Amino acid sequence: MIPEESFGAIENRMQSVGLALEELLVTAQKQDCLTVGIYESAKLLNADPDSVVLCVLAADDEDDVALKIHFTLLQSFCCDSGITILRVCGVRRLQQLLGAVDVNRNQEECGDLHCILVTNPQADHCRLQEVGIYCQESRRLDQWVPELVLQER
Repeated sequence: MIPEESFGAIENRMQSVGLALEELLVTAQKQDCLTVGIYESAKLLNADPDSVVLCVLAADDEDDVALKIHFTLLQSFCCDSGITILRVCGVRRLQQLLGAVDVNRNQEECGDLHCILVTNPQADHCRLQEVGIYCQESRRLDQWVPELVLQER
């Protein structure tokens, strides 16, 4: 059994990593180091997998069978290519961060944020390192694909 104070430490760690991921994605977007969308990501992974340093798979609805199949294929390819993978719950927060929110459009029309690839960001490598360490630690705890919840603000 895990002591109660450990739960608080875990929650703080996840919040810290969540903020690091948010900062990393915004910085990578400004540096034009993001590929967004399942199809676009698959094309990049096929053409130049060595340029990809992080694959973020985002879904709030676990009942979408087609999305599960896409994720399984992307996870397998990334694992085989040594690319760090992170599952994220919080598509709405990603929309806010990456400027894809328009109050007059529904979620499906805002663009496919289910797969985001980060390619060689230069400036914010410390944030990439923090996210990478979290993923490594999670894998050591037998969490094959680390998960993170992004909080709406």
